[in-house]
Parts: sequence; C-alpha cells; structure tokens
Amino acid sequence: MRFKKLLYLYIIIANIFFSNNCFCQIKDPILPRHNVTLNEAHIGSAEIDTMLLNSYEVSPSNILRFYLDSRGVFEKSNADFTSKQIVETALNNDTKLMGGPMLGDVKANGISIWFRPSNELPIHIKVIALNSDKESVYTLKPSAAGKEERLIINDLSPSMKYKYVVTSHDIIIAAGVFQTTPRIDEKKQVRVTFGSCFHKIGLHNPNLINSILKREPHAMMLLGDIAVDDRENNFSMHRSDYLLRDVSPAWKKLAANVPLYTSWDDHDYLNNDLSGVPEIFTKEDIEELRTLWRQNWNNPPNDAEGIYFNTRIGQVELIMLDTRSCREIEKRGEYGSYLGTEQMEWLKSVLKKSTATFKVISSGTMWSDYISNGKDSWGTWDIQAREEIFQLIEKEYISGVLLVSGDRHGARGFTIPRESGFKFYEFEPASLGGVPGPPSMANDTTNQLFGYHGKGLIAFGEFTFNMGVSKPQVTFRLIDEFGIIMEEHVLSYKMLTPNTTGHLAVFQ
Repeated sequence: MRFKKLLYLYIIIANIFFSNNCFCQIKDPILPRHNVTLNEAHIGSAEIDTMLLNSYEVSPSNILRFYLDSRGVFEKSNADFTSKQIVETALNNDTKLMGGPMLGDVKANGISIWFRPSNELPIHIKVIALNSDKESVYTLKPSAAGKEERLIINDLSPSMKYKYVVTSHDIIIAAGVFQTTPRIDEKKQVRVTFGSCFHKIGLHNPNLINSILKREPHAMMLLGDIAVDDRENNFSMHRSDYLLRDVSPAWKKLAANVPLYTSWDDHDYLNNDLSGVPEIFTKEDIEELRTLWRQNWNNPPNDAEGIYFNTRIGQVELIMLDTRSCREIEKRGEYGSYLGTEQMEWLKSVLKKSTATFKVISSGTMWSDYISNGKDSWGTWDIQAREEIFQLIEKEYISGVLLVSGDRHGARGFTIPRESGFKFYEFEPASLGGVPGPPSMANDTTNQLFGYHGKGLIAFGEFTFNMGVSKPQVTFRLIDEFGIIMEEHVLSYKMLTPNTTGHLAVFQ
C-alpha cells in the first residue's frame, strides 16, 4: 500500500511541476503486482518468470499454461518452436500465434510483419488506409507450425497511417496500426523512440508501453538487454525467454504497433560483460546465437557475419552496430578489437555514402568514458577505432550525427568535445526496466547534459526530427513511464555539423 500511495503522490506532483510538458500522460496507471529485481530476473526460474508475466495484470490461464508447459519442454530438451511438443502445447491451449505480429523494417512503401504461427493454416492480413476506404488483403501460408514467418508488404503509400487486422479461419487473432515513412527525398518530420535495458522486466510494463505508443513514433530502437537474460549457450532457454516476451500482453501491444529495430548487449548475448568468443564457448555457439537472434527479431536483412545493419526513415539514417559478437578478445585494447575489421569498414562506408540529413549511430555500450571509466566499452577496448570514426566524421564533414548508447543503467546525456571545437552528442536512456545502476552524474560534469538513476526510474528516449523548418533541428526528450517529459534538448543542424569551411551542406 505504501508503494501505491507514493506512486500516486509522484504522479500528482509531477503533473503540477511539469504541466506544460505533460501532453501525453497516463491518467490511470496500472500498479505493479510484483516487483521483480534484476538479480531475480537473472535467475530466471519458472516461478520468477511467472511473476514477470503476471507483474502488472493476471495473465489468461491458457496463455500461462502454454508458456509454462513450453518452458518445461525447453528446459528438458534441445527443442525449438517447431518441435512436436511445443506445437501441441500451443494447440491444446488455443494459441493461434506463438508470437507476433511484430512490425519492423518500415519504409515509404511498405513494412515487414513477423509472425510465429502455431499451425499451417493460411493467415490473412487486411491492411486499411486510415484516411480512405482503400484496403488490401495479403495471405501468408506458413511453411511449418512454429516456424517464424515474415510478410513483406511493398505496395503502400508514403507518410500514411494504416490499421491492419489478422485473421485465421475468419477469426480475428491480432490487430494493430503503423505509419509508413516519408520518402527519403521528403523533408517531413520523423519521430524515433529508443532505449535499452528492458531486462525481461520492463517489457511487461503497460504504463511504459502506452506512453511510447502515445508518442506515435515511426519506429523504436532497442539497444540491448531486451528479452533473453544470461542463458549463455543454452539455446533452448533462449527460446523460452523469447516465448516469455511473446506472450506478454504489454510487449505484444508494442510490437504490433511500432516497428522495432534491435541490437544486442551482453545479457541477451551470453552473460554479463561477455563478448566475442569467450574460452568456454565456440565459434559455432556464436553463429547459432546470431541465427537465433535473426529468427526472433524483425530487422532488415543482413548478409554480414555480425548482426549490424542500417536503414532509412525519411531523412534519418539509423545505423545499428553489433558491439558484442564481432569483438576479438585476444586483441583487447588494440585497433579493431571492438567492432572487428569488417564491421569497421562497413561503418565508414555507410557514413561516407549516407545522403540522410541526420544519422543516428547506436552502440550497445557507451561511446564516452564518463561513467564507470569506460567499463566494457570503447574506452577499455578500442580507443583508436573510436577516434578514427570521430575523425572521419569531422574530416569528411559528415553532418547530423547523433550517438545513442545503453548498458549503464540510468538515463544520461553527454557531449564529447573535440579539439576542433566540434561536439558530439550522446544520449543513453538505459532505463526501460527501471534497474538501478552507477551514479547518475560523472565525477566531472563539465560535459554532462543531465543524469538520472535509481530504482524505479523507468524512461525512454525520443528524437523528433523537424525537416520542414528553414534550418532543420532535432529535439531529444527523456520521457518517463507515465508520459512526463523529464528532459528536453533542441539541437540545431548546425550544432551537429563539423566545421564546414569550404564545404556547402544542403542546410546551413
């Protein structure tokens, strides 16, 4: 009861002091029934995962039975989702979809929708434009029960809002909404939300999910520590954790209504602070991890060894790095040890070729070394490569670059000053799960924009890119689980542009 009273008091006070910014608050928050700690989530027993699934609302009995029965199979065997026992468990518990729909890879003319059907019956997806009567029906024919499937739609209109309804045997089994992106040559507003460190905890939080949905982003970037927790090379339990994600009502609501772009960090890779190929694991383990990742997320296709990729959302380019599986442990501290040679060359090429006004580059761990002395990040792995990237951006006049990161629980913003006088901006909302972390502020706060930490800090980041103004700008906001704007920082295009002497940018 004391927690409930404190929560309501917080909302009342926040509404008073932040009233000018609170245009998307949740009026009736759902109070947690169970407060699972990070250590408990790491243990990940059946009892703890059941508490997570019921942490805000009581899960329907058939869904709970499906998850627990399937988990029992995963614990005892090297099963996958197509295994006979898993499929039978889904059918016995009236579960038409083991997972999905999950939106991803949104473009001006289409989108990818991910499903994991529990049978081989055709699935029909009706897509309806919200500002007209135009509708289209697409049919997905599953290749096998339990196998992930993707419906790729590529005949939609740009900057358009759509709703979709998923049916099987004329029964509605899912629904959602999305909006296509502007064309890459259009100067229209783009909104992207982002954050890290759900840690299996936050993805069950309906307050947080509802606050994200009310912002109506074109997409969301999840930067690691999302769903799988410390399962190492127990691949069946990786699948069990993904199933826990997929049966969560809050997660299903997010995935069905916001296109997601994802990268991993240590806990959904192997375990705390692990990367590359540690001694007790093999290269085959890492390749299977990558395969599992690709099967369970809906990122753009990638032919590279790592899971990194880039994509365009109008005039914004998202560049998501793989800062775990490409590391070379034996070279730690040397050039190439953090991203690997292939990914490093890829990143430089993408930056040079990009025609987007703004570029957002993600790192699973922090770009700067202000917090925890660069623990497990660039500063203790590959300072040379980081410097090479920064120098490339400055020397090639690559403008509009924003850095985003995760891992260090809490929410912080920094500038990274350069000898030239230019500054990079880094935003790190590692607060999706409300997990406590290191101090909110650096020992030297000269280059710190803001800092928050502590148990119960649940917040996400948001970039709103405005292209239609005479001088483009991006607004960063840190927004808590109740929709209250905690931080707001407006950055002009000029602030994100290196010294352009002798260089004519598209915008000045």
